[in-house]
Amino acid sequence: MSHVKQDKKLLARVRRIGGQVQSLERALTDGAECGAVLQQLAAVRGAVNGLILEVLEGHLRSHLQWDNAEQAEELVPVVAVLRSYLK
Repeated sequence: MSHVKQDKKLLARVRRIGGQVQSLERALTDGAECGAVLQQLAAVRGAVNGLILEVLEGHLRSHLQWDNAEQAEELVPVVAVLRSYLK
């Protein structure tokens, strides 16, 4: 997956997710309220889902062969469905 190695935005996303997970760990260690922990968990889940979508879209665009721009545009609704599913 060479397109992943070249995408510096993905690494930045992973680092942000790491920071969110560390914050979640601190909240659990410090005995934070359930609501706050659930909110942080939801934020982590959303960030991971966003990362999955970014990698998946890059993979589809990079590895599927398109004969013309019109065919490539057919990917737009597929990505929209994936985006709504992963939210």
